[in-house]
Amino acid sequence: MSGFLRVGALAVIAIVAVVFYAATFVVQQTQSAIVLRFGAVRSVVTEPGLYFKLPAPFEQVTYLDNRILDLDLPAQEIIASDQKRLVVDAFTRYRISDPLRFYQAVNNIPRANSQLASIVNGQVRSVLAEATFTSMVRNDRSRLMNRIRDDVNREAARFGMTVVDVRLRRVDLPQANSQAVFQRMQTERQREAAEARALGGQQSQEIRARAERDAIIIVAEAQRKSDETRGQGEGERNRIFAEGFGKDPEFFAFYRSMQAYEASLKAGDTRMLLTPDSPFFRFFNDPSGKRAGAASDAAPATPAAPKP
Repeated sequence: MSGFLRVGALAVIAIVAVVFYAATFVVQQTQSAIVLRFGAVRSVVTEPGLYFKLPAPFEQVTYLDNRILDLDLPAQEIIASDQKRLVVDAFTRYRISDPLRFYQAVNNIPRANSQLASIVNGQVRSVLAEATFTSMVRNDRSRLMNRIRDDVNREAARFGMTVVDVRLRRVDLPQANSQAVFQRMQTERQREAAEARALGGQQSQEIRARAERDAIIIVAEAQRKSDETRGQGEGERNRIFAEGFGKDPEFFAFYRSMQAYEASLKAGDTRMLLTPDSPFFRFFNDPSGKRAGAASDAAPATPAAPKP
């Protein structure tokens, strides 16, 4: 009898445990839960913890993810305002902000992704159709993405979703157009480079010609000043010699003869045939410079001005 009671107690405990397990559910911090009673929404749980419900099939629990979800969109072709065909690759991030509305509108995440992809693609086409290719890739990319995000948010609010971000991963021309544009840009850059080289060559010739002209002018001016200075020096030299000759003609004649001896009687192959009584050697015969047979009071010849 005691064994029968023990088995019955274990059976009751097991049944209670199964019922307790079936009547409770746990909501994690990253989840929201919707409690359904015969398919109708009974309550929405947004706080984490342990909760009770009626066992199945009376009540069931559907869990929704509260974290930020990613949605990659397939690349699509659009026509910009400057009539250029573009390939746009975008992605979006969103989260479930209203679990009840989300469940009632789309029920689950796959259907939500499909609905949101349709909204994002439509807004991308609508916004980018009003922009130019240059503004998409260079000037207004951030502003265009923010505008798409705001427009998508207004549509996604009907489904209990909040769009965190919409990004244009790639905005480019189709492959055939890209190659043609690249070749055109390459030709344009080559033309600009040729123009720059031609302009540089012209400026180089102008600078070189101007420098050569300035050099000729500087050299000529220096030569003129040199000639003037040399002339002034020679004039001053002649003046000094003239003053010296006036003060002592005999010493001047002696000095000039010594210069002549120094210039002519240098070591080398020079040969001179002169008579001993030649006037050239008058200072060798007589320290006073008088020639033999000449009058003692005869004045010496006036020497020529020294040559430069």
